[in-house]
Amino acid sequence: MIEVVISKIKIDELHEGQMIFLKEKDGERVLPVVIGIAEISSIKYKLSGVVMPRPLTHDLLSSVIKSVNASVNYVVIDKLEDNTFFAKISLKKENGETVAVDARPSDSIALAIRDDVSIFVEDDVMNIAGIYLNGGT
Repeated sequence: MIEVVISKIKIDELHEGQMIFLKEKDGERVLPVVIGIAEISSIKYKLSGVVMPRPLTHDLLSSVIKSVNASVNYVVIDKLEDNTFFAKISLKKENGETVAVDARPSDSIALAIRDDVSIFVEDDVMNIAGIYLNGGT
């Protein structure tokens, strides 16, 4: 798995063109992921320090996980199928057992930034869909 960080967010409120760019933490490739306006807004609010008067869906999910004595270990974009990315949220239960929960990448990223955990991309996914921004190969 390759650890990534959010490097850029592109919001186009008039079209379905919201994108988040995940850059390799120790590399030059970037994974562009198209996501919905609600999810990109949730991510942007959190990164900008905006505090909403009521919890957004991702805040609620984070609270529910904590309320059942579990925690988020990390999230991983683990598959690309028919031009659609898939992700998993790795949860650690109170007894130490880990559970992988199927999720959309957008929700996984939004949760990861709320719980300050790492975001990963499987090597195969980055090798297929990752791009070099500065003309590298």
